[in-house]
Amino acid sequence: MSRYAALVIVLIPGIMAVMGIKWMRDTLFGVLQFPFPVLWLQFITGLISFLLGLTFVGGFIFYRDRKRNKVQLKYRKK
Repeated sequence: MSRYAALVIVLIPGIMAVMGIKWMRDTLFGVLQFPFPVLWLQFITGLISFLLGLTFVGGFIFYRDRKRNKVQLKYRKK
């Protein structure tokens, strides 16, 4: 059961990062999505969404690997 909870916790920011990439790509092609009134706001929101999602997923993987001692010596717990 805890594996499913962990999957959901990682899936939500992952989807958020994917939507950020989509919004940035649509901005480059000039496609305006519904909730955004202008293209530059769509791009900034997509960039922030992508960076937050990527940071969360990367931090989750780093925390898991650090707990299992699969990181370099300088990142291991002291």
